[in-house]
Amino acid sequence: MTLRIGLYAFDDVEVLDFAGPYEVFTTAERVHARLHPDAAPVLDTVVIARQAGPVRTRPGLVLHSDHSFANAPALDVLVVPGGVVEAELARPDTLAWIAATAAHARLTASVCTGAFLLAAAGLLTGRPATTHWEDTDDLQARFPQVQVRPAQRWVDTGTVVTSAGISAGIDMSLHLVRRLCGEPLALATARQMDYSWHDASCPSSNPGTRPCAS
Repeated sequence: MTLRIGLYAFDDVEVLDFAGPYEVFTTAERVHARLHPDAAPVLDTVVIARQAGPVRTRPGLVLHSDHSFANAPALDVLVVPGGVVEAELARPDTLAWIAATAAHARLTASVCTGAFLLAAAGLLTGRPATTHWEDTDDLQARFPQVQVRPAQRWVDTGTVVTSAGISAGIDMSLHLVRRLCGEPLALATARQMDYSWHDASCPSSNPGTRPCAS
Protein backbone atom coordinates (compact mmCIF):
# COMPACT_ATOMS: atom_id res chain seq x y z
CA MET A 1 0.00 0.00 0.00
CA THR A 2 1.28 3.44 -0.92
CA LEU A 3 1.15 5.95 1.92
CA ARG A 4 0.54 9.58 1.01
CA ILE A 5 2.53 12.18 2.94
CA GLY A 6 1.52 15.82 2.75
CA LEU A 7 3.78 18.71 3.69
CA TYR A 8 2.11 22.01 4.49
CA ALA A 9 3.82 24.99 2.81
CA PHE A 10 3.10 28.57 3.90
CA ASP A 11 4.70 31.97 3.37
CA ASP A 12 7.72 32.39 5.68
CA VAL A 13 8.17 28.64 6.18
CA GLU A 14 11.75 27.72 7.13
CA VAL A 15 13.43 26.09 4.12
CA LEU A 16 15.08 23.17 5.90
CA ASP A 17 12.03 22.55 8.09
CA PHE A 18 10.20 21.86 4.84
CA ALA A 19 12.95 20.52 2.59
CA GLY A 20 14.52 18.19 5.18
CA PRO A 21 11.43 15.99 5.59
CA TYR A 22 10.66 16.29 1.86
CA GLU A 23 14.13 14.97 1.04
CA VAL A 24 13.83 12.12 3.54
CA PHE A 25 10.48 10.87 2.25
CA THR A 26 11.30 11.21 -1.44
CA THR A 27 14.74 9.63 -0.94
CA ALA A 28 13.14 6.76 0.98
CA GLU A 29 10.84 6.09 -1.98
CA ARG A 30 13.75 6.29 -4.42
CA VAL A 31 15.80 3.85 -2.33
CA HIS A 32 12.82 1.52 -2.00
CA ALA A 33 12.30 1.54 -5.77
CA ARG A 34 15.95 0.70 -6.35
CA LEU A 35 15.92 -2.14 -3.81
CA HIS A 36 12.53 -3.49 -4.93
CA PRO A 37 12.10 -2.58 -8.62
CA ASP A 38 8.98 -4.69 -9.05
CA ALA A 39 7.21 -3.48 -5.91
CA ALA A 40 4.57 -0.78 -5.66
CA PRO A 41 5.66 2.61 -4.27
CA VAL A 42 5.57 2.87 -0.49
CA LEU A 43 5.50 6.67 -0.16
CA ASP A 44 3.92 9.43 -2.24
CA THR A 45 4.88 12.93 -1.07
CA VAL A 46 2.78 15.99 -1.97
CA VAL A 47 2.92 19.69 -1.11
CA ILE A 48 -0.19 21.50 0.13
CA ALA A 49 -0.77 25.22 0.70
CA ARG A 50 -3.80 27.36 1.43
CA GLN A 51 -3.88 28.04 -2.31
CA ALA A 52 -2.06 26.09 -5.02
CA GLY A 53 0.86 27.91 -6.57
CA PRO A 54 4.00 29.71 -5.35
CA VAL A 55 4.91 29.96 -1.68
CA ARG A 56 7.74 32.24 -0.54
CA THR A 57 9.93 30.78 2.19
CA ARG A 58 11.44 32.74 5.06
CA PRO A 59 14.77 33.44 3.26
CA GLY A 60 13.06 34.08 -0.09
CA LEU A 61 13.25 30.76 -1.94
CA VAL A 62 9.97 30.15 -3.77
CA LEU A 63 8.29 26.74 -3.51
CA HIS A 64 5.37 25.47 -5.56
CA SER A 65 2.44 23.70 -3.95
CA ASP A 66 0.69 20.79 -5.64
CA HIS A 67 -2.65 21.27 -3.93
CA SER A 68 -4.76 23.78 -2.03
CA PHE A 69 -6.92 23.19 1.02
CA ALA A 70 -9.86 22.89 -1.35
CA ASN A 71 -8.49 20.04 -3.45
CA ALA A 72 -5.95 18.37 -1.17
CA PRO A 73 -6.06 14.57 -1.32
CA ALA A 74 -6.59 12.40 1.73
CA LEU A 75 -3.35 12.01 3.68
CA ASP A 76 -1.87 9.21 5.71
CA VAL A 77 0.70 11.57 7.22
CA LEU A 78 0.54 15.36 7.63
CA VAL A 79 3.80 17.21 8.28
CA VAL A 80 3.64 20.85 9.43
CA PRO A 81 7.03 22.61 9.21
CA GLY A 82 8.01 25.66 11.20
CA GLY A 83 9.17 29.14 10.34
CA VAL A 84 7.51 32.45 11.10
CA VAL A 85 4.09 31.13 12.09
CA GLU A 86 2.33 34.21 13.51
CA ALA A 87 0.29 34.83 10.36
CA GLU A 88 -0.73 31.16 10.21
CA LEU A 89 -1.75 31.19 13.86
CA ALA A 90 -4.11 34.07 13.06
CA ARG A 91 -5.83 32.17 10.22
CA PRO A 92 -8.79 30.10 11.48
CA ASP A 93 -9.03 28.27 8.15
CA THR A 94 -5.44 27.03 8.48
CA LEU A 95 -6.00 25.74 12.01
CA ALA A 96 -9.31 24.16 11.02
CA TRP A 97 -7.69 22.43 8.04
CA ILE A 98 -4.86 21.08 10.19
CA ALA A 99 -7.33 19.76 12.78
CA ALA A 100 -9.63 18.19 10.19
CA THR A 101 -6.76 16.62 8.25
CA ALA A 102 -5.17 15.25 11.41
CA ALA A 103 -8.48 13.70 12.44
CA HIS A 104 -8.35 11.39 9.42
CA ALA A 105 -4.59 10.92 9.06
CA ARG A 106 -2.61 8.06 10.51
CA LEU A 107 0.08 10.42 11.82
CA THR A 108 0.53 14.17 12.19
CA ALA A 109 3.99 15.64 12.71
CA SER A 110 5.59 19.04 13.15
CA VAL A 111 9.05 20.49 12.79
CA CYS A 112 10.31 23.34 14.96
CA THR A 113 7.67 26.06 15.43
CA GLY A 114 5.16 23.99 13.50
CA ALA A 115 4.34 22.70 16.99
CA PHE A 116 2.62 26.05 17.67
CA LEU A 117 0.22 25.35 14.81
CA LEU A 118 -0.49 21.85 16.09
CA ALA A 119 -1.08 23.25 19.58
CA ALA A 120 -3.38 25.98 18.29
CA ALA A 121 -5.31 23.35 16.33
CA GLY A 122 -5.84 21.42 19.58
CA LEU A 123 -3.61 18.47 18.70
CA LEU A 124 -1.14 18.81 21.57
CA THR A 125 -3.55 19.26 24.48
CA GLY A 126 -2.37 17.06 27.33
CA ARG A 127 0.47 15.64 25.21
CA PRO A 128 4.25 15.90 25.53
CA ALA A 129 5.80 17.83 22.66
CA THR A 130 8.92 19.70 21.64
CA THR A 131 10.01 22.57 19.40
CA HIS A 132 13.15 24.61 18.68
CA TRP A 133 15.09 25.22 21.89
CA GLU A 134 14.67 28.99 21.56
CA ASP A 135 10.88 28.61 21.45
CA THR A 136 10.16 26.05 24.17
CA ASP A 137 9.40 28.68 26.84
CA ASP A 138 7.09 30.54 24.48
CA LEU A 139 5.28 27.31 23.53
CA GLN A 140 4.75 26.51 27.20
CA ALA A 141 3.56 30.03 28.00
CA ARG A 142 1.10 30.21 25.12
CA PHE A 143 -0.16 26.66 25.49
CA PRO A 144 0.16 25.63 29.16
CA GLN A 145 -1.82 22.44 28.46
CA VAL A 146 1.13 21.13 26.41
CA GLN A 147 3.79 19.10 28.23
CA VAL A 148 6.86 20.71 26.65
CA ARG A 149 9.97 18.50 26.50
CA PRO A 150 12.86 20.81 25.53
CA ALA A 151 15.58 18.16 25.87
CA GLN A 152 14.37 15.81 23.14
CA ARG A 153 15.07 15.82 19.40
CA TRP A 154 11.57 14.53 18.77
CA VAL A 155 8.61 13.33 20.82
CA ASP A 156 6.43 10.49 19.51
CA THR A 157 3.04 10.14 21.22
CA GLY A 158 1.65 7.62 18.75
CA THR A 159 -0.54 9.65 16.42
CA VAL A 160 1.27 12.98 16.89
CA VAL A 161 5.02 13.48 16.58
CA THR A 162 6.84 16.77 17.16
CA SER A 163 10.48 17.61 16.58
CA ALA A 164 12.90 20.26 17.72
CA GLY A 165 14.51 22.81 15.42
CA ILE A 166 15.40 22.53 11.75
CA SER A 167 17.76 19.53 11.40
CA ALA A 168 15.84 17.64 14.09
CA GLY A 169 13.06 17.42 11.52
CA ILE A 170 15.32 15.18 9.43
CA ASP A 171 15.91 12.92 12.43
CA MET A 172 12.17 12.75 13.09
CA SER A 173 11.38 12.06 9.43
CA LEU A 174 13.78 9.13 9.39
CA HIS A 175 12.02 7.91 12.53
CA LEU A 176 8.71 8.17 10.68
CA VAL A 177 10.13 6.17 7.76
CA ARG A 178 11.17 3.55 10.29
CA ARG A 179 7.67 3.48 11.80
CA LEU A 180 5.89 3.37 8.46
CA CYS A 181 8.22 1.26 6.33
CA GLY A 182 10.67 -0.48 8.66
CA GLU A 183 14.12 0.16 10.02
CA PRO A 184 16.07 -1.24 7.03
CA LEU A 185 14.61 1.38 4.69
CA ALA A 186 15.16 4.15 7.24
CA LEU A 187 18.80 3.18 7.67
CA ALA A 188 19.29 2.86 3.90
CA THR A 189 17.72 6.30 3.44
CA ALA A 190 20.02 7.90 6.03
CA ARG A 191 23.01 6.25 4.34
CA GLN A 192 21.91 7.44 0.90
CA MET A 193 21.63 10.97 2.29
CA ASP A 194 25.04 10.60 3.99
CA TYR A 195 23.31 11.73 7.16
CA SER A 196 24.20 10.87 10.76
CA TRP A 197 20.88 9.99 12.35
CA HIS A 198 20.47 11.13 15.98
CA ASP A 199 18.39 9.68 18.79
CA ALA A 200 15.35 11.46 20.21
CA SER A 201 17.03 11.47 23.62
CA CYS A 202 19.91 13.63 22.38
CA PRO A 203 19.48 17.23 23.63
CA SER A 204 18.01 19.40 20.91
CA SER A 205 20.56 22.17 21.50
CA ASN A 206 23.52 19.78 21.36
CA PRO A 207 22.57 16.69 19.34
CA GLY A 208 25.93 14.96 19.61
CA THR A 209 26.79 12.07 17.35
CA ARG A 210 24.98 9.03 18.74
CA PRO A 211 23.06 7.20 15.99
CA CYS A 212 19.37 6.62 16.45
CA ALA A 213 19.40 2.96 15.52
CA SER A 214 21.93 0.19 16.02
